[in-house]
Amino acid sequence: MVHDYSSQVRLSPSSYEEDMRMLLAPRLAYFAGVARHEHVTRAAQELGVPQSTLSRAMVRLEQDLGVTLFTRKGRTVSLTPGGRDFLVSVERALAEVERAAESVRADADPSGGKVAFGFLHTMGSETVPELIRAFRVDHPRIRFTLVQNYGEAMIERLRAGELDLCLTSPVPDAPDLVARRLDEQRLRLVVPDDHRLATRKRIRLAEAADETFVTLEPGYGLRRITDALCAEAGFSPRVAFEGEEAETLRGLVAAGLGVALLPPPAVPRPGVVELTVTAPRAIREVGVAWLDGHADTAPVAAFKRFLLSRRGNLLPD
Repeated sequence: MVHDYSSQVRLSPSSYEEDMRMLLAPRLAYFAGVARHEHVTRAAQELGVPQSTLSRAMVRLEQDLGVTLFTRKGRTVSLTPGGRDFLVSVERALAEVERAAESVRADADPSGGKVAFGFLHTMGSETVPELIRAFRVDHPRIRFTLVQNYGEAMIERLRAGELDLCLTSPVPDAPDLVARRLDEQRLRLVVPDDHRLATRKRIRLAEAADETFVTLEPGYGLRRITDALCAEAGFSPRVAFEGEEAETLRGLVAAGLGVALLPPPAVPRPGVVELTVTAPRAIREVGVAWLDGHADTAPVAAFKRFLLSRRGNLLPD
């Protein structure tokens, strides 16, 4: 019988590498154990596997590599020069795996693990530090990786698995996310202290239709809210400057470069007056979001419960 092998599928280099990883990975610890003891029986006892299983695994490992790793004499073995070179790399790889396993175990430790937590820039000076301080009263060893960013960027990092939770505004509505409203924050119209409206305490937003605005850049949640509120008041804001930080915008207002709709500052800023907007209702909702179906570690679950317990009491008065 004549066999035609011309149609056999050959692995691409990348497929071959992946195939070799699948073949080699389960056998590396066996190889290191045999190399350490230079005796199959003793290695099998330490590893808790049958001697026959270990012997077959070493033969298959040599076949897969196409290299003789051991010189055999009964149950006693010794490494060939190629085997010694291979052992150096195997021990390094196994140590890296152990470090990775230890790191992920430590991050999931209920009492001392880690939470990757994102939040808006406007919550970084007061809200988030106070939240973490209060949480650590009962969980003093839990660690945090903190990320400040605008809402859309944080949502992408949630989806990429880089964040466990994020505080954001507006509260997202997406099928792959779970979001819970936690609080709301009044926005104020901020004007220079020598502005024609600076003597007022309250204002309808429509009264600022002719003003020049300074705003956050497109893509920021507060920018979308500003545009929506102005549209509800009957105008489109004339934007002179766009920035990335609310406090930078306050500085621009103080310099007389425009007005802005902003949440309250952590510390009052000189040079500006902050007016209550009576119409439309100028608020931003703040909520917590996480990836739907993502399994929480114990520290993440604890911090999530804590955040949800702060509904209506998340933000400073």
